[in-house]
Amino acid sequence: MIGVDAARLLGRIRELGSVGRDGEGRLIRLAASDTDRQGRDLFVGWLRQAGLDVAIDRVGNIFGIWQSPDNAGQAPLLIGSHIDTVIDAGIYDGCYGVLAGLEVIETLKASSFSPSRPVAVAAFTNEEGVRYTPDMMGSLVHAGGASADAMLAAVGTDGSVLGQELARIGYAGDREPGFLKPRAYLELHIEQGPVLEREGVPIGAVENLQGISWQRITIDGAANHAGTTPMSMRSDAGHAAARVITFLHDRATDSNGPTVATVGTMRFEPNAINVIPSRAIFTVDLRDPNEQSLQAHEAALAAYLEDLAVSENVSISVERLARFEPVLFDIGIVERIEAAAKNRGLAVRRMTSGAGHDAQMMARIAPAAMIFVPSAGGISHSPREHTEDAELVAGANILLDVATQLAK
Repeated sequence: MIGVDAARLLGRIRELGSVGRDGEGRLIRLAASDTDRQGRDLFVGWLRQAGLDVAIDRVGNIFGIWQSPDNAGQAPLLIGSHIDTVIDAGIYDGCYGVLAGLEVIETLKASSFSPSRPVAVAAFTNEEGVRYTPDMMGSLVHAGGASADAMLAAVGTDGSVLGQELARIGYAGDREPGFLKPRAYLELHIEQGPVLEREGVPIGAVENLQGISWQRITIDGAANHAGTTPMSMRSDAGHAAARVITFLHDRATDSNGPTVATVGTMRFEPNAINVIPSRAIFTVDLRDPNEQSLQAHEAALAAYLEDLAVSENVSISVERLARFEPVLFDIGIVERIEAAAKNRGLAVRRMTSGAGHDAQMMARIAPAAMIFVPSAGGISHSPREHTEDAELVAGANILLDVATQLAK
């Protein structure tokens, strides 16, 4: 039974993790930034060293393609994830899956394996959605869920325009998004949650992915003096916002299911200690693996906001930021992941992904599934993000085994 080159894989994860550090040592490779270019340059260099054909599409998605004259006309097996990061990131999120995909191809090439279809690895643009929205942008465009022109016109949090930034850093490619139509898609990722570590299981066969509903809520009240305005005469946008937070927390908790609700950003105006807030602007992140349940929670929130506007004497507006339905991954590939783990003597469990991934976009156009490995303490999007080396290698070997089957 062949296995990946552990030293090469782990070395690349750490080398890529050293690229894009700021003066405080924080890892920051936001999409289409100068540090993103540094990470892209390193990755493309490794693709060329491996003898792969490199293709870049108009939204900056990078593909390394292993093909031969015998299989060039076949739909490829695509392995992918992303290498952009959040602010002050860990070194594994996304990057592990991309580099493991490259490692799988190099291992298969070295073993003289002859795939009946091309095998490709992808690094998708702006998966994190920190600088530009929506997140999972590159894979969304690749899957036909958004137009390239619309996404290239996206304005970032710093006022930049994605298309201009991709051109500036040299990654505005000439291939049309979606040019590569996969036969199947695989993604290896750290769990970003505590389940595998808590249960002592090294491999997760991800069978579905939660639906995601992002909204921005604006509550308008009236600013007034904090000391002289009686409580009964206030139109307090801040208090109304606090009630929404409590409502979401209680509803998700009382559901006794997998529903989660988060208010991740909030700001008040005029934001002064002695002034009643005239405006509160905040985001709501609702997630559930069942579409009907997610719709029910969205409807309950809408009804609550309508009642709240009356009871708090405020006006409320809602903006939809993103909405993705839950994804069911291909059961055949999930079963292959389970079988591969058992064949290597590793415990495995089926599970739901609570985070969004490029795989949920790719599942629109091809059979897809994900492999998870444990995250220490369930921590991600943090420099404390950690997975043991042996667990990283084990996950890459499962990816290798499943890719070998799917490439035949």
